[in-house]
Amino acid sequence: MSGHTRILVADDDLQLLNTVAEALRRLGADVVQAESGAELIEQLASEGPFDLVVTDISMPWMSGMQAMRSVRTVGLGMPVIVMTALGDERVSAQVQALGRNAALLRKPFELNELESVAAMLLSSKQPSVDRPS
Repeated sequence: MSGHTRILVADDDLQLLNTVAEALRRLGADVVQAESGAELIEQLASEGPFDLVVTDISMPWMSGMQAMRSVRTVGLGMPVIVMTALGDERVSAQVQALGRNAALLRKPFELNELESVAAMLLSSKQPSVDRPS
């Protein structure tokens, strides 16, 4: 991962948010943090484009899944890692519906799992429509 890799991480659990962000920074990424789905959308609009989004599902006001569906609707196709502790089996299908460049990471997970999934998604990144015309 290069220092030019930009990653947006969103989670309302500040400890996990900071841990995930720091792990990705150690890999050389430039990381921007968001504490809610709404802030995720705001950061995409004001700080984007990003090479990867890492988001929790369960957050107040707007879930990470709702935020990413909105992002896909406007044509932003960057890879996404969806983190969740939810045991709901529908989550896998919802993540798959975000596209082939979306991955599910079930909590608790090891940081090396996060790093591996992030590296895989970034290496297979297709040219995306990250900049609206």
